[in-house]
Amino acid sequence: MSETTGASYAAAGVDIEAGDRAVELMKEWVKKTQRPEVLGGLGGFAGLFDASALKHYERPLLASATDGVGTKVDIARQLGVYDTIGHDLVAMVMDDIVVCGAEPLFMTDYICVGKVHPERVAAIVKGIAEGCVLAGCALVGGETAEHPGLLGEDDFDVAGAGTGVVEADRLLGADRIRTGDTVIAMASSGLHSNGYSLVRHVLLNEGGLSLDARIDELGRTLGEELLEPTRIYSLDCLALTRTTDVHAYSHITGGGLAANLARVVPDGLHAVVERSTWTPAPVFDLVGTTGRVERLELEKTLNMGVGMIAIVPEESTDVALATLADRGLEAWVAGEITERGEKTTGAELVGDYA
Repeated sequence: MSETTGASYAAAGVDIEAGDRAVELMKEWVKKTQRPEVLGGLGGFAGLFDASALKHYERPLLASATDGVGTKVDIARQLGVYDTIGHDLVAMVMDDIVVCGAEPLFMTDYICVGKVHPERVAAIVKGIAEGCVLAGCALVGGETAEHPGLLGEDDFDVAGAGTGVVEADRLLGADRIRTGDTVIAMASSGLHSNGYSLVRHVLLNEGGLSLDARIDELGRTLGEELLEPTRIYSLDCLALTRTTDVHAYSHITGGGLAANLARVVPDGLHAVVERSTWTPAPVFDLVGTTGRVERLELEKTLNMGVGMIAIVPEESTDVALATLADRGLEAWVAGEITERGEKTTGAELVGDYA
């Protein structure tokens, strides 16, 4: 009777040893994110955060968010650059949390790959860890899943979830906004992590551009522009709430500026944003002209150069702008809050870009 070798996990395409190697490589980066409230180390079944550190809050509210970075991962895959996409992930998660005034506390990640390449996975986690440092939160755990047969060997995706805390009476939002408030725009670092399905379709498919092509108006290659990490605003926003009165924030992600700003404007009021107060970066015009994309379509898909909005009382405007300038963040007065007319929605962009 001949002996045959039975099926195995490895034969099915899952390499447990490669996964273990990836964990060893990422440990040093995860350690850099640790806060004093974090208990234990990497490798446990759950990440632990000492909630007794919140005892000084009178009524602590936990804020939670989860997100990914969309098809920007395909740009990273094509370029073979994996250590920046984690910045995007942290920005997408933690900058949603800070909108309500919450301090980011901790985050977990989920990395799905077709095949575990330990150095590649570790590079992704390195980027996430660096992003967590920029946001002031700890990376307390995560999961790397290998999906052979569902994803190609070089394919991957990332997602994350985060938690923050805010004192109940410091919660920011629509109920604080008043007529006459100032709308302050904070500059984006570029496309950030939204609209990449449109961008890839227009520039790579229809436009036939190469990621390696140097684009004069961008001052660098197309790939470098498209992979520019999303700016992380968490600590900037927290600094702003410590130095002056802030009524609300709006994170400008999928849906564009007007739609996201409308999410925090209360019934009866209206945010008017003047396009003439800034000039979008060249990449936005490149997408528009290459694909003959109408302005309104661009504006409901891309951030157009604004990554975060702060709504502050008029008397706090100068202090707010000075605070952001001191932190090296470009910001400007982009509009104001008015009473809502019969034909107006929660927010709109008016005029032409400078």
